[in-house]
This record gives sequence, structure tokens and C-alpha cells, in this order.
Amino acid sequence: MTKLKNILNNKVSCKSVWFMRQAGRYLPEFREIRLKNKDFIKLCLNSNLSSEITLQPIKRFNLDAAIIFSDILMTPYALGQNITFIKDKGPRLSEFSIKNLMKKSKKEFSQKLNPVYKAIEITRKKLEKDKSLICFIGAPWTLLIYMLGLKKDDNKLDLDKYNEFKEQINHTLEELNDYLCAHIENQINAGADVVQIFDSWAGIIPEKDLKDLCYIPNKRIVDFCKSKKIPTICFPKGLKESYEAFNDFVKPNGINLDPDLDPQWARNRLRDVVLQGGLDPKIFLKTNEDILKAATKYIKTFKDIPYVFNLGHGLLPETDPDKVKMLVNFYRNYNE
Repeated sequence: MTKLKNILNNKVSCKSVWFMRQAGRYLPEFREIRLKNKDFIKLCLNSNLSSEITLQPIKRFNLDAAIIFSDILMTPYALGQNITFIKDKGPRLSEFSIKNLMKKSKKEFSQKLNPVYKAIEITRKKLEKDKSLICFIGAPWTLLIYMLGLKKDDNKLDLDKYNEFKEQINHTLEELNDYLCAHIENQINAGADVVQIFDSWAGIIPEKDLKDLCYIPNKRIVDFCKSKKIPTICFPKGLKESYEAFNDFVKPNGINLDPDLDPQWARNRLRDVVLQGGLDPKIFLKTNEDILKAATKYIKTFKDIPYVFNLGHGLLPETDPDKVKMLVNFYRNYNE
């Protein structure tokens, strides 16, 4: 059993470190590949390159887990939505139609994503046996933010669209669950041994709708993964103190903290779950002294409990890889 899977399954205390978006734009070796591959979706579907990118941070930093190079938007892509990336604006998806979207059979859906599964197979063969291979999905609500265009440019919920699509949202959340579980199962069968569920826009859900739009959809997926004996890490970003209600309801194996959460509050209030991350990725834009001071706060707070060292969001493109290496070495050698 890999170290990360062991921590999540058995709630043991041992040092483990990986980073969200560890395979990405801050690495010069990734930028070299990206320069020759302008279409991001096609790059995610290039099994050999996806595997190579996945392994780049493992080779550099000897991290305890690889996370497959892919994207949460591969799900709407496989359901037939066209995806374009606009500079400084992010992804834009073609018009949503639930009737057309959900006509896809699970077989057809899986076939479109077969290159992702092939990349996992290739990566698992090349990855050392003690290292985890993490697959991931976007939680249903977060996917709908993009599929329905529910987010304004200021990262707030478009309440007019939200109210217009309210009935459709509830129905689509249930429909999406089946496709997401199929995607997870295919990734597990290909060699992934941990699932991370990104609910990146949980924080903009109206409080009265949190249970229906966030807690229940995440729980369905976590329960499915438990039936497959695969541990999950949930990331309901932006929930603030509702993290506690989320954790009590969903009961994932692990939960990723965001930088807005006080680590001591998380230690005291989030029970029977492995805590992960929390460190603000912007810290890498500061001095080495600042980085180590911030990291030490998290290390000390979570001393003697099951904890996975990570960030409170993905690594930023401006991050200096040497600072990442410095932090990894500091964490591995830290002794109080």
C-alpha cells in the first residue's frame, strides 16, 4: 500500500507531501512542452505527454504522490461541450443543453476519455511502487459553474442565471453523478489509488442551498469511492466554518484545507478525517524565511495527527521551482 493511501485509510501519522498543480506552468520543462502544444484539451488527451508531465515534479522533488495531468473540464468535454480557453478570462464552454448532454452513453463517454486512462496506465508503470497516483474530478456543482456559465468575472455567483436554471441545476447534479463515478472507476481500473474531488466553487453557493448543491453531491461520490475501497480527499474550497458541517455529512477520508481556514480551528473542529494542505500558494512569491515560517506554523499545528503536507490551492505559475525544492527538503528534515 502506498504511503498516502495508508495515511488516508488507516489515519496514521507519517510525513507525506505533494502539491496541487505540481505538474504545471511553473516548471520550465512543462512550458517547453506547452509551447509546442497550444491546444490544452488535446494535450490532456496525449497519453504519452500527459504521463511525462505528471512525472516531471516527481523527478524534480521526489514527492510522495503524482497527480495525473488532466483537467476537471474533461468531463463536460466528454459529454459534448466545446471548451476554449481565453487569456486572462479562463475557460468558456459552448451552450449547455441537458437533453443533448445526457444522451451520451457511459461507453461513449468513457471512450472519449480513454487517452486519460491510458496516461494513468503508463504513469503507474513508471512510478515507484511506494508512490500514490492520484486521479481527480470536479464536483458536480463546480462543473455546473462552467457548464452553465454561472460565475461572473468577479468570481461571484450570477444570481439571475442561477435562479433561471435552478430546476435544471438540481436535475443535472444527479445526472452528472453517474458520469463522474464512471470516470472515477475507469481511472481506478487504470491504476490510480486515491481520488481528489475539487469543489472549487463551493464557497459561492448560497448558504441555504449548501446541503443540496454541495454536501449531498460530494457524499454520493465519496460513498461510491468507499464501495470501491478507494480513499478520497475532498476540497470544498471557500466554505469557511461550514467545512465542519461538510465533513460531518460527507465523511471523506481526507479533506483539503484552504488558506482562509485557521489551522488550529481545523485541528480542533474537523474530526475523524485526515487533514491536508492549507498553506497559501502565494507564500512562494515571498522570501525563503517567510516560506519556512508559514510552513512551520502548519507543521507544528498538525504535529502528531494524520496530516498531508500540501497547499491551500494549486501552485501558481510564477512559483520558483527552487523554492518548492527548498520547502520539500525543509519539511522532510524537520524535527522539533
